[in-house]
Formats: sequence, structure tokens, C-alpha cells
Amino acid sequence: MPQAATSQTSTRERLGFVRVAAVAPELVLGDVAKNVAILAREARSLAHRGCRLVVFPELCLTGYSCADLFHTEALRAAAVRGLAELAQATHDLPAVLVVGLPLLAQDRLYNVAAVLARGHVHGLVPKSFLPNSAEFYERRWFSPAHTLNATTLRLNGQDVPISAELLFEARDVTGFVLGVEICEDLWTVIPPSSHLALAGATLLANPSASTEVLGKAPYRRHLVAQQSARCHAAYIYAGAGAGESSTDVVYSGHGIVAENGVVLGETERFSFETRHIVTDVDVQRLAHDRLKSSAFRDEAGTVPMHRIAFDLGPALGGEDKLLRTISPHPFVPSAKADRNAVCEEIFAIQATGLARRLKQAHAKTAVLGLSGGLDSTLALLVMLEAIKRAGMPLSAALTITMPGFGTTTRTKGNAEKLAEALNIELRTISINEAVRQHFADIGHSETQHDATYENSQARERTQVLMDIANKTGGIVVGTGDLSEAALGWCTFNGDHMSMYHVNSGVPKTLVRYLIEWCAEGPFADKAGAILRDIADTPITPELLPLAADESLQQRTEDTIGPYELHDFFLFHFVRHGSSAEKIRWLAAQAFAGKYDDETIARWLTLFFKRFAQNQFKRSSVPDGPKVGSVALSPRGDWRMPSDFAGDLNS
Repeated sequence: MPQAATSQTSTRERLGFVRVAAVAPELVLGDVAKNVAILAREARSLAHRGCRLVVFPELCLTGYSCADLFHTEALRAAAVRGLAELAQATHDLPAVLVVGLPLLAQDRLYNVAAVLARGHVHGLVPKSFLPNSAEFYERRWFSPAHTLNATTLRLNGQDVPISAELLFEARDVTGFVLGVEICEDLWTVIPPSSHLALAGATLLANPSASTEVLGKAPYRRHLVAQQSARCHAAYIYAGAGAGESSTDVVYSGHGIVAENGVVLGETERFSFETRHIVTDVDVQRLAHDRLKSSAFRDEAGTVPMHRIAFDLGPALGGEDKLLRTISPHPFVPSAKADRNAVCEEIFAIQATGLARRLKQAHAKTAVLGLSGGLDSTLALLVMLEAIKRAGMPLSAALTITMPGFGTTTRTKGNAEKLAEALNIELRTISINEAVRQHFADIGHSETQHDATYENSQARERTQVLMDIANKTGGIVVGTGDLSEAALGWCTFNGDHMSMYHVNSGVPKTLVRYLIEWCAEGPFADKAGAILRDIADTPITPELLPLAADESLQQRTEDTIGPYELHDFFLFHFVRHGSSAEKIRWLAAQAFAGKYDDETIARWLTLFFKRFAQNQFKRSSVPDGPKVGSVALSPRGDWRMPSDFAGDLNS
């Protein structure tokens, strides 16, 4: 990917973001001069907001619905003059404009998208696929791109490249490589944008004039999102607006920007006034996903394209705030998501994985250590569903609570109340005397509250669970989650070990979300109040003694930092390969008003340190189901040397 070379580059652009806009301009049908003025005004306004790419609709210089007027020399000549006037009117803007016009070449008429920047027409892209059914009959006027033999066209005194196989690279904007297709091109079996992306286009522009009928808008939205996902690209779609002719159909001005399968924004539809959507697309993220995709890499470079390179200069509107939402909780579904559907899907993945293991092992019991905390509670609820799916009786669920030196009345009480509410067996086995005997055996003072003190308790609990599983013909269900695996916040060969880790793909922020859903949904009647209290309980391993008043003295987040921050770091580092600088910058925006820059930097440093130091634990974890796009199993998603000595925070 080309790197920005100017010292004036904003942090936003240096970290891989490109600001783009899809515009549905006010249209004066057939009046090129007025349309040029409208487009120039909008382009200038958007460039001053920092936009590097502005995409206007198909045939926007004339209007898409001019019909047989496209055959008139007067309209065509006006469009060519208008293109030159627009280029001149925007020559001082550091942005690329994509505009549409009818263009005569080799005695044939083409529906063309012109790419302008810094006063020059850098290339012309003719439409490849012409719709010719129902309300569309473009073949009446235009010829498809493949009928064009020339590679350049004399236009306003200049030889301009013309082809459907052009890429446009802004050399001084990180990752800016543009490919263009037009309207119907997207709706075909193999859209031209697929080849453009394989040849290196990170930004795909589609000037369009799609009519509106019932149900078409959501289909169009899904189409744009899916193509952006297939191409690992940003897709900027600009539809013609309500100013087009309404003789038989209506145009809505639907603008969409999608990035790798996610719609970042849309325009308001059915407006006679100019509407636009402006957002920042992350080309660094796209490059990372392409780098990881062997299917994409294997085909990249196999499609010949002519690349046209130019410089844009420093962006206008230097504010660095992102015009897109950065979720502080990237693992937690957005408020727009169907919560029931999402949570049921996660439960199904976890429970099916465990049920398969229970069946394969011919297990008679599923043994779980129930502390009354978040992780063991989620594991228990999943275990009950797995037992049902495996065709086992409820009596096969065997839970053990193992109070130790730091166990609180609250957590132990919640474990007992939860087991009672769910009608499952709960055994209480104190580990205090066994651990004291172990201290005596190894010569360790009980007053020395160090790693040996804490880990001895965790390993004793694991031994109890393993031996009960052996005794009852069962398997031990692990409770540790993805966040703990990332940080190594577990005792090696203690809670680090089990016979199946159902929470291994679920980060801490999602664990809490799932338990809150259970409290409001499937377990509301039986255990809603208990689950809500568990969700509100401070996170702690309960390995240090309580205070004199029996209050908790060990809170995990006081030691290692807020899990919501660590989950944010984990997502952006593993999923997107983001640098430490980029993660700090994104976190500052996502958590603005909650954590200052110094706090974010401090916990990020600790995250990277612990992540690198604890790979040896992840290299020997039990089996467990992958749930989301981030997983750390050494057998699939994450492999790194346990003795890595580099600085991930640099």
C-alpha cells in the first residue's frame, strides 16, 4: 500500500482513513450549466470538510432520464463543455470527483464516469453492462464498454485514457486506489469491481441511477454491502435523486457507503435538495484483511489494469475527529441488532460444541466449578443447554462450589441460589485445609500472599474438578474467557485447564452482555434477579483473604485495568492488525470523556506486555468453540512464538 509522504498529513489519514462522500445533488434536468454550478458548489463544500473522494450520480451533468435527447449534438456538446468547466472550477481542491456524462467515441455513444482531480480529467470509465428491460432501455442510446477499441480519447484538447480497466491512485494519500463501475455493473454476475479490487482498488465508486420500487432499497443496500465484503473494499454508491424525470418511475437519491460488509452510512432518500453521506473509510483495515485472505492474494495481480497516478496535496478541513462510529465495545452487538437472535446464536455455537464433546466422550456427567462470578455462570447456562442437546438428563449437570480464603458471602450465596433456582446439584467442597496442607508440604507460609499463594488455590480447585469428573465418568467444563486468555489472567494448569472450554471464544464484555440477556429473557422467571446480581458483582478471582469486615480486597480490574479497554485493544490488534498508535487514537475517540489519553496508554502498554508474555498459556489451551471473528486458539486463529521478545507497543 502506498504511504503518505507529506509532513502535513493529518493523523487520521496517516493512520489509514480516507474521507469519502456519496452525493445525490439537486438536479436541473437537461441544464448542464446549472448542474455544473451545483456539482462544483457541493464538491467545494465537501473538500473543505476533508473529503478526498466525492462521487456523484450516473450522467449527473445532464441527468440520467434525458432519453432520446442523448442523441442530440447540443446536449452532448454541452456535457463535454460542462466537464471542462467543472474541472476548472474545482482545480484547487485536493479531492477526486467522479461525475457522469454521455460521451461520443468512435461513432458510438457511451455512458461514462469521468474522474477529475486538480483541474484535470484523469480518466474516463465507460459503463460495461447496459440494462435493457422493464423501465430500462439504455441500449437504445449507449454501447457497452467492450465495443470500445480506443484506449484514449481526445477531449477538450487533451488525450484522456478511456477504459473500464482503469485505476486511479492518489500517491500522497495513504491507500487511495480508486476503481469505478457504473450502476448496472454492480448487479451483474461478476461485477467489474471484483476485478478492480483484485488489481488493487481499495475504493470502489459507483455513480448510479437506480429507480425505486417497493423492496428495492434494502436489496440495493445488501448488494453494496456484500460487494464491499467480497472485495475487501470500501464501496461508495451515489444514486440519482428526485430531480430526474418522474414520467414512469421515481428516483430517490439513495447514497450508500459500505466497508468490508458493513454499511457506514446512507443518504436521506426522496429529497429534491442535495443530500450526501460523508464518512471515513479505513483502508489500513482493508489492506490487513486482504493480506490475511489467501483467496484474495492468490488472484491479486492476475487482472491487467492501467494505473493512473497523481498527487492531491494536503487535505482541507484539518480536523482529526472521525466521521464514523467507533464502538467502545466492539464485541458487543449494536443496539440495532436483534438481541435475541444474536444471543441465541452464540448460545447455540457454545452449546453445540460442548454437546458434541459430551457425546464423543460418552460422558455421564458435565462437571463445572461454580463460583458465582460472570464466567462460571455463563458456562453453567451453556452447559445446561448442551446437556439437553446431547440428550442427557438434567442430573448429569454436576456443579461444585469450592470456597477458599477470598470467597465472599455474595458470590458463594449466588452460586447456591443459582443452582437451586435451576434445579441442579451443587456440592460444596472447601479447599482451605487441602491448600494449607499443600503449603506445609512445600514449606510456604500462609501469610505470604504471592503467586504461589494464589496459584495453589486455583490448582487445587482444578484438581478437585478433574478427580470428580474421573469418578463420575464426566468431563470438566472450563469457564475461562477470551479476555483472560489474551491477558494470561489465569493459573497455568489451574483454571487454565479443563476438558472443554466453552467460553474460550467469548470476551468479558460479551459475557456480561449474555448474562444480562439471560436475566431478561430465557432465565428471567427462574433466576432473573440472581443473574442480575451476578452481572453487577465485581470481577475477582477471590484468591486473597478478605478484609477484617469480610469485604473484598482483590478486584481484577484494579490490577490489570478495565476489561472494556482490554477487549477494545484485543479486537483492534488481532482482528485488524492495528498499530499501538492507531489503537490509542481510536480508543481516545471511543472512550472520550471516560478515560484520558494517559490512562489509555498505560493500560495498552500493559495489554501488549501481558499478551506477549502469556502466549505459552494460549499455546496449550484445551479445545473450545470459536464464537466471533476474534479467537486465540493456536490450532486455528492465532499463532505466535511463546518466546517472542519484540515490543508490540512500539
